Amino acid sequence: MPSVPCNFDRTFSFEADKTAVLAIDMQRDFLDPEGYVASMGGDISMMRAIMPRFGAVLAAAREAGLMIVHTREGYQADGSDMSAMKKARRPEKDRGPLGRFLICGEAGQALVPELAPMAGEPDIDKPGFSAFFRTDLQAMLEARGITHLIIMGVTTQCCVHSTLRSAVDYGYYCLTVEDCCAAEEQSLHDEAIVLIYGENHLFGWVTQSDRLIPALCP
Repeated sequence: MPSVPCNFDRTFSFEADKTAVLAIDMQRDFLDPEGYVASMGGDISMMRAIMPRFGAVLAAAREAGLMIVHTREGYQADGSDMSAMKKARRPEKDRGPLGRFLICGEAGQALVPELAPMAGEPDIDKPGFSAFFRTDLQAMLEARGITHLIIMGVTTQCCVHSTLRSAVDYGYYCLTVEDCCAAEEQSLHDEAIVLIYGENHLFGWVTQSDRLIPALCP
């Protein structure tokens, strides 16, 4: 059984056939210089910096035979799956060079080509922050007998953490890959990671890619 050294001298042990990687929202709207975040004046440099490590973990997970699920935040063009609050918060200028921001089917809502799913890897559109919100993710994981999750993506304090909290509520053992997560601001990322340790590691385990990859491919 693979074991991953984690922060605070903890260890995350798992069985490959019962473990899935959640690759959260590695979309052009978050990572592309012409996407939503950059168009609104946000700093995408820290999120782009994780891409090589992210790709390396995906490659190792594929070699180890883990299930990989990719997610994309995205809403219907007519706004029918968007709450009134989210509609009210959308920027007045909700379109950039890659189309309407975070709208399903627009170029910006697509995953970055460098981290695109391979054949057989599901990708899920989610009309919210948690990957479990109004999606088939839980049923998909349950059908495969998944008990353990390896979580990574953007943004750490929002979509990653929302998914992590939902996963813990569903009873999954969760490992967050710290250097394969990022936010627009380093402080937001750091604080989100610290929250995982609260109340005796309430939200699971934390590791880095250089610890995880050798465990996946010994």
